[in-house]
This record gives sequence, structure tokens and C-alpha cells, in this order.
Amino acid sequence: MKLYSPFYLAIAIVVLASCQPSDIRSTTPIVTTQATPSQKIVTLDQNFKIEMGQTIYVPVYSHIYHHNRQEIFNLAVTLSIRNTDLTNSLIVTSVRYYDSNGKLVKQYLERPIQLDALASYDFFVNRNDTSGGLGANFIVEWVAQTKISEPIVEAVMIGTDYQQGISFISPGRVIKSQNNYKK
Repeated sequence: MKLYSPFYLAIAIVVLASCQPSDIRSTTPIVTTQATPSQKIVTLDQNFKIEMGQTIYVPVYSHIYHHNRQEIFNLAVTLSIRNTDLTNSLIVTSVRYYDSNGKLVKQYLERPIQLDALASYDFFVNRNDTSGGLGANFIVEWVAQTKISEPIVEAVMIGTDYQQGISFISPGRVIKSQNNYKK
């Protein structure tokens, strides 16, 4: 057995050196998304002709209840806006986050952004931000200068705790349409 002791010692050192703590919590602040070449910040002037646009309501959840409503499970939210048009861009003019009481929590865009064909853009609510509550929502407004296929706007909620995880999506619903397109 003495002959194998250095071998077992070497194995133990390799195993211990490769171990990492299993519960690493990030304390890094959330970095906001910056405009990329497919998402340009734009200015709409009086010459901008709107042919179509929509206002979209997206229900989201900053938390849900579990264990007979005795505990709250916090969720992170990612709002995704996807331009489904193959050739034309759209302009996102407003993204607003409201709480359960209809109070504006955050205005996400200071200026409109152009979303090129097949591009996407996202907005994030940290799981520790419970200001929205169970009935939170986003209101997204977009416009286009030509007739385009409608974008997909949806939210993904995710939460993990104690080897438990949950994730689900919530699709946006058009609550107002603007269509000036004439054939």
C-alpha cells in the first residue's frame, strides 16, 4: 500500500484543485444593452412618414407565489423585440415598464432605435428588482415607413433557487394598431 500512496495523494490534489464552489452569486452590476450596428439610435422628424405601427402590451412577472402563497419566487425578466421582416427595418419608439398598479417604473428608451431586418433587441429586469410585482407589464411602441411583417415581442421569465428552476414566456398582445398603408 505504501507504493501507491503518492499516486493517491496526486489524485486527491488534482481533484481538490479542480473543485469550485457550487454557490457563486454574482455581485456585478447589470450592464445595460448598447446599440449595435443593427440597432441604430434615430431621430424622428416631421418628414418621417409612418405607414404602420403598433402599441403592444406584454404581461410579465417579477415574482410568483409558491408553497400555498407562503413564499415568493423572484424572477428575472428579459423582454425581446424581434423584427421578423426579411428586408425592412422598424423603429422602436418607446419601451415602458409598469408595476401592478399601473405606475410607470422605468422608461427604457431615451431616444428611438432602428431595428434592421431580422435583428432583435432586448431589455432586462433583474430578479432582485421586485418593483413590478405580480401584475407588471411592458408597453412597447414601434413604427415603420413601409408595410412590414409584424415583430415578435415577448418576455422570458426565469428564476432559480436551491436546485429549483422555473422559466416561461409571455407573448405580447397588440392593443393599438396604426396602418396608413394604401395599395
